Amino acid sequence: STANYPARKFGVRSAMPTGMALKLCPHLTLLPGRFDAYKEASNHIREIFSRYTSRIEPLSLDEAYLDVTDSVHCHGSATLIAQEIRQTIFNELQLTASAGVAPVKFLAKIASDMNKPNGQFVITPAEVP
Repeated sequence: STANYPARKFGVRSAMPTGMALKLCPHLTLLPGRFDAYKEASNHIREIFSRYTSRIEPLSLDEAYLDVTDSVHCHGSATLIAQEIRQTIFNELQLTASAGVAPVKFLAKIASDMNKPNGQFVITPAEVP
């Protein structure tokens, strides 16, 4: 289970017990999971990723690392590739996506959390000691 961004403002977090979530946010609306739909969307998004690189490391249904170091798309700009991927996801699935761009995976994950939801954050190689 997960929590949308408005619920997170009340302190509701992913995988939190329902009773605790309802105490934090009494007007919370609980919806049944739709795993088949999530899996289908995830597969479509991974197919979009594959248009840019074959170097994809899935982490979960909604997260993956992409190595676009050798990509020729967008003149090799990881920042522009991330923007284009996010726009393609929206155009094809009507879903928003966040992206972190950095020279190493650890920093890319941190960057992806910096501008959510539906944002992008870049840490350049020059900013890494």
